[in-house]
Amino acid sequence: MSLNDPISDLLTTIRNGVQADKETVDIPASKLNGRILEIFKSDGYIEDVRLMKNNTQGTFKVYLKYDNKKPAIMGLRRISKSGLRVYRKNDELPRVLNGLGTAVLSTSKGVISDREARKLKVGGEILCYIW
Repeated sequence: MSLNDPISDLLTTIRNGVQADKETVDIPASKLNGRILEIFKSDGYIEDVRLMKNNTQGTFKVYLKYDNKKPAIMGLRRISKSGLRVYRKNDELPRVLNGLGTAVLSTSKGVISDREARKLKVGGEILCYIW
């Protein structure tokens, strides 16, 4: 686990859990991870997210979603990295797989999906794609 890039850790943990057909995976709790997981849940990529409290920061228990033993998540990709930040204006926001996927952005309105960013007419840093 890398302390430098928690978003990459989140995506890698979910990707590994899906490839291993796991029912749940544990993600370290943070506000950013929580908001990204909420977007994944609202777009139907994961079944549920629960915060498990412990003495320190806690963890999110992520319930992965499957349909007839096929995962709902086909792919995850980190876009903006610590060495190369990727920013887009609202009229330059990407469509992931022509609208079938979702881009997660960090904007002045918080961490939101590309659909919400288009409605609010805001741009920002593209954190990741999920499809």
